[in-house]
Amino acid sequence: MKRTGAGILVIALVIGAVSGFVLDTLLTAMGRATFAPAASLPTILALLGAIIVALAVPVYRATRGRTARPIDPFRALRIAMLAKASSLVGAAATGFGAGLLAFLATRPVTPSIGSMGSIIATVVCGVVLVVAGLVAEQLCTIRKDDDDDTPGDTPVGPVGA
Repeated sequence: MKRTGAGILVIALVIGAVSGFVLDTLLTAMGRATFAPAASLPTILALLGAIIVALAVPVYRATRGRTARPIDPFRALRIAMLAKASSLVGAAATGFGAGLLAFLATRPVTPSIGSMGSIIATVVCGVVLVVAGLVAEQLCTIRKDDDDDTPGDTPVGPVGA
């Protein structure tokens, strides 16, 4: 499994930002109120980040020999994939909130504090989820063994020796 790169996180952020901006533009064009995320969304994002890190800590301890009980490699892989998915969702949620904020910032009318507060909290908690996902992914990384040789690193003696 490859680690989550900055490029894919930026792509998720941009897609989320465009989606948020376009959604508010369409809602306004139809004469409806702009979208404001529920107050529970930031809480859920932050809680998900805490759960991801809490699930990754036992994997970290087992791979570093700090516990006598071995870890199931499939469980470790599932947690690593969940961490990767969480960082992508966090980047998309951050971008979506940033798109909503960008739309509200371009309007001539000042939006209400309540809707701005929930959008700002969503952006902040989205960043928290990205960081938690990346930290959990790092915790699930297994150290390279000294006896592992990569293909092609085998020393070859002189021909005919």
